[in-house]
Amino acid sequence: QVQLMESGGGVVQAGGSLRLSCGASGSISSSHIMGWYRQAPGKQRDLVATITGGGRTNYADSVKGRFTISSDNAKNSVYLQMDSMKPEDTAVYYCNLKRFLAPPYDYWGQGNQVTVSS
Repeated sequence: QVQLMESGGGVVQAGGSLRLSCGASGSISSSHIMGWYRQAPGKQRDLVATITGGGRTNYADSVKGRFTISSDNAKNSVYLQMDSMKPEDTAVYYCNLKRFLAPPYDYWGQGNQVTVSS
């Protein structure tokens, strides 16, 4: 069983920066995708950014050029550097680890509140 532990949420003023971290306990395969999703009040959970075990990244259009996802495979960890933050970035951010190849899995972190004040 894999557990994801997140840290780094908080409150920041518009234009500021925050860094989220997520570490996975247990054994994970190199054929995985780690990423960050966010859910604002009354809205669905949306993709923010993902990174494959090989380092390929994908970003939502709304965060391109402002957020950077990175990973440390040796530590089974993924990070999200958030710069030039906007009030609309306010949400609960969730770490995710998934694998589509057999055996498939899909794990979620507990969620971290990020609030950007204007």
